[in-house]
Parts: sequence; C-alpha cells; structure tokens
Amino acid sequence: MSQISWSSFQHLRQILKTCIAERDLLTGKSIQTLYIKSLIPPSTYLSNHFILLYSKCRRLSAARNAFSATPFPNVFSFNAIISAYAKESLPHIAHQLFDQIPQPDLVSYNTLISAYAELGDTAPAVGLFMGMRQMGIDMDGFTFSGVITASCNDVALIRQLHSLVLVGGFDSYVSVNNTLLTYYSKNGYLDEAKRIFYGIDEIRDEVTWNSMIVAYGQHHEGSKALVLYQEMVHRDLRIDMFTLASVLTAFTCLEDLSGGHQFHAHLIKTGFHQNPHVGSGLVDWYSKCHRGGMLDCKKVFEEIPEPDLVLWNTMISGYSQNMELSEEALGCFRQMQRAGHRPDDGSFVCVISACSNLSSPSQGKQIHSLALKSDIPSNQISVNNALVAMYSKCGNLHDARRLFDRMPEHNTVSLNSMIAGYAQHGRGTESIVLFERMLETDTTPTSITFISVLSACAHTGKVEEGKKYFNMMNEKFGIEPEAEHFSCMIDLLGRAGKLEEAERLIRSMPYNPGSIGWAAFLGACRIHGNIELAIKAANECLRLEPSNAAPYVILANMYASAGRWEEVATVRKLMRDKGVKKKPGCSWIEVNKRIHVFVAEDSSHPLIKEIYDFLQEMSKKMTLAGYVPDVRWVLVRDDGTRAREKELRLGHHSEKLAVAFGLISTKDGEPILVVKNLRICGDCHNAIKFISAITGREITVRDAHRFHCFKDGHCSCGDYW
Repeated sequence: MSQISWSSFQHLRQILKTCIAERDLLTGKSIQTLYIKSLIPPSTYLSNHFILLYSKCRRLSAARNAFSATPFPNVFSFNAIISAYAKESLPHIAHQLFDQIPQPDLVSYNTLISAYAELGDTAPAVGLFMGMRQMGIDMDGFTFSGVITASCNDVALIRQLHSLVLVGGFDSYVSVNNTLLTYYSKNGYLDEAKRIFYGIDEIRDEVTWNSMIVAYGQHHEGSKALVLYQEMVHRDLRIDMFTLASVLTAFTCLEDLSGGHQFHAHLIKTGFHQNPHVGSGLVDWYSKCHRGGMLDCKKVFEEIPEPDLVLWNTMISGYSQNMELSEEALGCFRQMQRAGHRPDDGSFVCVISACSNLSSPSQGKQIHSLALKSDIPSNQISVNNALVAMYSKCGNLHDARRLFDRMPEHNTVSLNSMIAGYAQHGRGTESIVLFERMLETDTTPTSITFISVLSACAHTGKVEEGKKYFNMMNEKFGIEPEAEHFSCMIDLLGRAGKLEEAERLIRSMPYNPGSIGWAAFLGACRIHGNIELAIKAANECLRLEPSNAAPYVILANMYASAGRWEEVATVRKLMRDKGVKKKPGCSWIEVNKRIHVFVAEDSSHPLIKEIYDFLQEMSKKMTLAGYVPDVRWVLVRDDGTRAREKELRLGHHSEKLAVAFGLISTKDGEPILVVKNLRICGDCHNAIKFISAITGREITVRDAHRFHCFKDGHCSCGDYW
C-alpha cells in the first residue's frame, strides 16, 4: 500500500475542491484512487466531497458508492447523495434517504423540494414545505422558489404562497419574484406579473427583465416587450442569450417580418446567431411568421455548431406544425437521436403531433413504445395528452380512451383531447357526458373545450344543448365567444335546417364573422340545397378570401346538382380568370408501414388492375344489395354522357380506390383507415356503407372535417355530416 504525507494530502484536498467547482471528473477520480490506496484514516469530510463531485458530474452510481463508503454519514453526506438522485429525476429514492437523516437542515429540504419541482410533483413538495413550517425551520428564497415552481397547476395555492412571501418579507429575494412573475405570465395573469415587475426596483436582475419581456410576448403585447428591451439597452444592462431569445418571442407574437429580419442581422453581427438558445428563438420565429419558413429554419439550424436538445425540439415542432412537413418532423426526430440526444417530453409531444398529422398508426405506436422505454416518467401528462390526441386522430378511439382511463391524473388538455376525439368520431353523446363530468370536477373548461363540445352538438343535431353550452361560456366561466364558437353555432343551426336563425346569428355577432362564420353558413346551405342563401354566403367568403377555391367549388356543385349548367360554367370561368385553382383531391392509406396515395382515376399504383377488378366485382354485389350510384356527384353536364360512364367515374374516386386497396392488401376482419384531404363524396359515403356490410370490415375514413366509421352498413356520423 502506497503512503502519502498528510501535508501532501491537504494539497490534494484543495485540488478536490477545485475539481468540484470545475466539474473535473478525471482529476477527481485520480484523487479518490490516491485516497483509497493511502494510509490516511477514513474521512467523512473527504467522502462527502467525493459524493458531491460525482453528483455534480451526474455520475449517480459513483456517488452512491462513495456514500456507501462514508464512515460516518452526516447531514452534508445525505444532502450530497440526495442531490445526486434529484438530478436524475429520482425524488422517491432521494426522499427515502431524506427520511434517514436524524436532523435534516435547510439544504436537505430545499434540495428535495427542488427535485419535486423539476417534475411538477406538487403534493410531496408542499408536504415538505408544510413540515418545515410546523417544525419552525427557517426558510429562504430557494425554499419558496422551489415550492412555487412545484405548485404551478394550483392557482389558489400559488396565491397563498404569494401571501406568505409578502408577509415573511421573502419578496426581497429576486429569485422568488422571478418565479412568481414567470408563473403568473405563463398562466395568463399578466396584471399580477406586471405588479411584481414594476414593484421591484434595485433588485431587478436580467432574469426579471427577460421574464417580463417573455410575459408580454406570450400575451400578444410584443410592442411593450420591445420597449422593455430598448430600456435594458439604454440602462446598459447585460444582454445575454436569454434576453435575445425573449425579444424573438416578441417579434413572433407581432408577426413582424421586417423587424425580425433586422434583428436576425443584428444577431449575426454580434455572433449570437450561433448560440443554440437564440437559434431556438429564430427557428420558432421563422416557422410561425414566414411563409415557407422551414427552409430558413434549416439554414439557421445548420449555422449552429452544437445544437442542443431544445433547438432540436424547436425544429421538430416547426415541422410538425405544418401538416405537409410531418414526414420531415419524423426524420428530424430520428436525426436528433443519431446525434446522441435523448428525447425528452417536449421531443415526444412534437413528434407524436407529427404522427397525428400523418394518420400513421404504426409510426404513432412506435413512438409510444419508445416513450415507454425512455427516461420519461410514465405519468408524464403532456406526453400522455399527445398520445390520446394521436390515437384519436389515427381513428383508434378505443386505445385513446384506454390510455385516457389509465392516466393517473387529467388536466384540461387531457379532457379537451378526449372530448374532441369523441366529437370528431361522431360520438357526440360520449363527448357531452365527458364534458359534464369535467364540470363536476375542479377542472375548468377553456375556450378550446367549448369548441369541441359545440362541434359535438353540431354533428349530432343537439340544438338545445348547444345553445345551453354557448350561453354557459360567458355566464358561468367568463369566456367571451370567439369566431370559432360562433362558427360552431352557425353550423349547429344550419345543419338542423334553421338557416334563417343561423343568418340572424351572423348578423348579430359583436364583430365581423369573418370567413370562418360565412363558410359554416355556406356549408349549411349546401346540405339543405338553398342556392339563394348559398350565393350570399359564397360572396361574403370570396370578399374576405378571394383566392379560396372552396366557395367556388361548393357553388358549382350546387348549381350542377340543380342542373343549372350555365351558372356552373360562369363560376368555373370566374375561377380561371382569377387564377383560383381547386385543390386536387387525394386519399391515402397505410399498409405494412407504407403510405399509399391515390387520386381519382388513378393508374399509377402497381396494383391498380387488381384494385379496379375488386371494385368491379364489389359493384355487382352492392347493386344486388340495393346500392344505386348517385350520379349527381359526377359534375359533368348531362348532354348525352352515358349513365354507365358517370357510374364508372364515381367508382374511381380516390377514397374508393384507397378502400379497395386496403381490403385486398390486409387480412379478413382487420380494420382499415383511409385519410382524404377533402370532404368525402356523398356517393362514396353511401357506397362504403354497403362495402362495410358486404365485407364484414370496419372501415374508417378521416376526411377534412371528421371521422366516418363504417361498420355493418352504418356510419358513425348517422348520415349527419
């Protein structure tokens, strides 16, 4: 055994402190090896510092071994190992160690409270806080910052803690004020955030300024955020990456292209454009404010030498927000993994959203499995919420509800996702039952909740219930109806045949109904064949959105159905003259993890002959079962065109081709999901009901508006769509 002098070891002890401060793991390990081989008696002091070193370097196993080797563990020893477990998001083990401390001190409590705060685990954090109060243990700013962060979902508790902060004089801690300011701004309480910010004077730090700039940005008051930034510059305060990212949030909320470009140029001049945190702000701005902005996002991303996880997540989010770029979102997610980054809850939420856009059950299930195998806690509510929405949008309402029921807790987003899922699948009763259950709990509905509920009422003809919930918004919850809520009500009344009442509602709206409201009214006119009102609604839509093809197409279809071919020609000429093009319809289906896309009259698919043969055989069986092709959906003037030719055109619509391919490419009894980018054709809707009965298959079609679940000759929409 080698020997080392005590004086030499005193010097090594100083080096060990430096290793801890600088996270120098290699040198620290060398010192520990010397210590073990020396004749120096076991030292609790040195063991504590080894635990601390490994804890700060995120080496849990080594920290645990060092703790086990400590001759006489004291509070410092326990605090160091508790910190190690806390850093690895294992507060339950940290709590077990905490319970072994004879007399835990302030550091012990703060470390464990912070661990629970990181996970948003309110109950144990508050329990520790209450225990401190009962035992009369002095608290500090870190205590309050931790427990406030942990209580972020409980408004009443936050207000109580805020009162204790004021009574105890803890508002002198800038960290406490910053935590409160951040909480209030994130949860919509801008006035409280402003009171805190402007109530602070000399103790404001850069975090305080940054938090307030973000608060203004989040509440769509970007101009005020920019004024604060200019004041920071005027006061010669330190501008760091967090400040600059906060300013980018302001440009994003203002949708200020010119200002954003100028600021980007400033970032390039100062070199901050290569900072990952600032890069995230730039990517977010380009993806939300710039048409075709993902190309610019990619350029920004490629200029950053070492992109961090947040930046990767922002890129994935940017792609997933654009339905047409959902494949790129999945590719970016895989590229991030190859780069060595472990996905966090934000990564999973974004990539699950991309799977929802694609209606890809196989991709969604793969990501779900990956989330279960990852370090993300199984009770992570944001990930579970995204999965519930994903399964619903992929036509798998059963798995969505099963996952929902297994969640240990629900928040507003969870309930909104499930309510919306039921509404989109035509199961309005279940949607309303869940909403009523929500009202019985302490979960407060939001504006989004009411959109889903009103949509459920609209698609199931529940007029009186819809009126009740619409009135409830403001009367009970103080939520002012927005354009989408009025649109749902117009849709509700229109579908029920109450067109005059729907028009009166449009005229009585407190603000311009916009294209959404008139589009809903136009859709109702189409359902009931009221051409005169449809012309009025279409003109309003085109006045607001001249390049939108939908009003032209709906009018042309209605004229064609009524045999008014001169008007059809007029509408089509108007579209040509204005350069408006109809969006081509297409349908797609996933089979064996591959997406197959079809258009009307398709001839490009390798199995197209088999598909047409199947449809021809199926047509014979459908005719025997009573199916009559609805040739009104063939928008060709009846000037001698043979009925058989019209029927053939109907039979070659994209959704029928996708359904046929799904049936011949999957096993008997296996359900299939088809997605269409436009509203499903009326004849196709009727035909697929017959096909589901003849084949004994469950066929789900997700069109641009909702899900149609066909089974045994019936559709979940009840022909009310």
